[in-house]
Amino acid sequence: YLVAGFCFYLVGGALAGMIRVELVTPLSDFIGRETYNQVLTLHGTVMIFLWIVPVVNGAFGNYLVPFYVGARDMAFPRLNAVAFWMLPPAGLMLLSSYFISGAAQSGWTAYPPLSITTPAVGQIIWIVSVLLLGGSSIFGAVNFIATVLKMRRPGLQLFRLPLFCWAMLATSVLVVLTTPVLAGALLLLSMDIVAGTGFFNPSLGGNAVVYQHLFWFYSHPAVYIMVLPAFGLVSEILPIHSRKPLFGYKSMVYSILAIVFLGMIVWAHHMFTSGTPPWMRLFFTIATAIIAVPTGIKFFNWLATLWNGKLALNSAMLFCCGFIVNFVLGGITGVALAQVPFDIHVHDTYFVVAHFHYIVYGGTVFVIFGAIYHWFPKMSGRLLDEHLGRLHCLLTFIGFNLCFFPQHWLGLNGMPRRVAEYDPQFQLINQVSSVGALIMAISTLPFLINVFSSLVAGKAAGDNPWKALTPEWLTSSPPPVENWHGEAPLVEEPYGYGHREGSLSLEALSGRELWSQGR
Repeated sequence: YLVAGFCFYLVGGALAGMIRVELVTPLSDFIGRETYNQVLTLHGTVMIFLWIVPVVNGAFGNYLVPFYVGARDMAFPRLNAVAFWMLPPAGLMLLSSYFISGAAQSGWTAYPPLSITTPAVGQIIWIVSVLLLGGSSIFGAVNFIATVLKMRRPGLQLFRLPLFCWAMLATSVLVVLTTPVLAGALLLLSMDIVAGTGFFNPSLGGNAVVYQHLFWFYSHPAVYIMVLPAFGLVSEILPIHSRKPLFGYKSMVYSILAIVFLGMIVWAHHMFTSGTPPWMRLFFTIATAIIAVPTGIKFFNWLATLWNGKLALNSAMLFCCGFIVNFVLGGITGVALAQVPFDIHVHDTYFVVAHFHYIVYGGTVFVIFGAIYHWFPKMSGRLLDEHLGRLHCLLTFIGFNLCFFPQHWLGLNGMPRRVAEYDPQFQLINQVSSVGALIMAISTLPFLINVFSSLVAGKAAGDNPWKALTPEWLTSSPPPVENWHGEAPLVEEPYGYGHREGSLSLEALSGRELWSQGR
């Protein structure tokens, strides 16, 4: 999952680079306008469905959840294999559509009537690819639910699980409840394109707004499908590198459950300009404002975890701190967008583009990189180079904010999204944004050099280089095929740092010593 996802990340990044090069000048002089629409659609689809969701759910979920519940594998290993092997064909099919008859041009949202009137073959390939990816997500979600609820070792209670397990359980519930709605909408849309039906085609009596409701009923929870696992990963990384227990464990669990519930009743805030009646606007504005409360609880708890801790400012911790800064800004702009008068002003402008990227890149992707630096020693048995890691973090943070922060100004001043040509007054800010994108691209180089050089000649990590208490560090690095050499240890205090009694000694240097003391 991790390797395949990163390959698609490089493809999606190249597509993003084409977008930013095109926007250096106000005219469409690098790629044509039709090609720009295709590149834009592929970029969004690849980054969401082939990079973030597979890596944060598939890679880290499948790797960590069995450790945390004390299992040797996921509940359904073959279903797991099927879920993964649906990804590469779907991704290759999606990318090949550009060379067959032109890729889809209607954006990752595929709104009708635009998706009905653009070239049919590319749009159908897009629909089939997304259906495959959605099926993969559902298979994985069923597996996670079964593993967390039924595969826990004897004596391990739900409220003793590391928080990442709760995040994956909640995410999986969202996937199972919402993905079939998107699948149904895309099947009806494909019938409109292929068979000439009129489900969403206004010229045949259809209703395009119904598609928007169906699409966003999945696609707003999809943001939490990307973000909740990242929240879980941060909750595992921060206590270890601050040497403090996670603050407010139960409130973190309840806030995750609240986000799941509220995340399913806020979808129409994407549709304030689609003729929604006043009562609907009021309801979804209030619901969207309320969802900021459980999210805020999590951020206060993370800050309380860091407060007065013995912070190790290594690459993993720095990426998580960058996540906190970026996601708070993205959350503030999200609450602003929930207010109808403001949303109408900036709808479909670059303000929304900036907000979205602060959530999914400044949030989730920063956590993915932090998680790679944190768990790479467990996966490979070797440490990543900290100098290259900090350079990677610095360049990514500077490039990301230089790229996307100015886009708030562009949106407030009226630059629409999804256009290859724009008013010349916006050229300078777009050039600044493109320089930021270039720095982000350059930041990938030290990361790649770091990974490959460490795999070949990296410093041996030992079983537990972070002196952590969570179960995955209580086995060898890399772990055996079925996770444990013997019986899985029972860890009832995964965040017991700083406790003088009733917890494992932090002086132990190896997973085997920690295990023996824990028993």
